[in-house]
Amino acid sequence: MLVMAALRDPEKFRSIYDEHGRGVYAAALRILGDAAQAQDVTQDVFLRLWRNPEKFDARRGGLGPYLKLMGRSRALDLWREGQAAGRASDRLKVVVGRGEGRVDDAPDSAAERDEAREAVRAALRALPSAQREALVLAYWGGMTADEIARRSDVPLGTAKSRIRLGLARLREECGGAVMPAA
Repeated sequence: MLVMAALRDPEKFRSIYDEHGRGVYAAALRILGDAAQAQDVTQDVFLRLWRNPEKFDARRGGLGPYLKLMGRSRALDLWREGQAAGRASDRLKVVVGRGEGRVDDAPDSAAERDEAREAVRAALRALPSAQREALVLAYWGGMTADEIARRSDVPLGTAKSRIRLGLARLREECGGAVMPAA
């Protein structure tokens, strides 16, 4: 209970920050490699501690390791989000057609790609909106089924079903040309 009282007192909280802030920052910086993001993680960790001090259980360990673990976890979350955003950006570039050679270089293949893109777009438009949203978020947004479920406020199984059913309908509409991601 002494720790809980210290977490609620601004002066004592400041001394806890002074004692453990560098450790949290260092843990986040090792993962992220970016000073600004590591500072954001450190602020987030201490803000969460300030708002919900009851989540810290001194019986399970010391405050320092608890805070470093929170910082490490939050930094890994940010790192994963960055990885997913990068993959989504790469997918979007492929869909939009960036990174392709000039149309003059291979007009036949460019025309085929344009036709395939339009077929997929038309098939997407024909899907029910819930399936279309799930597919777009999964394949072009880089989101997992769990993230889609949370965003759409539906059970995980429903999100997975929407993706599976949407892919099946896309394959039907495109004559089997849409293959699952490897």
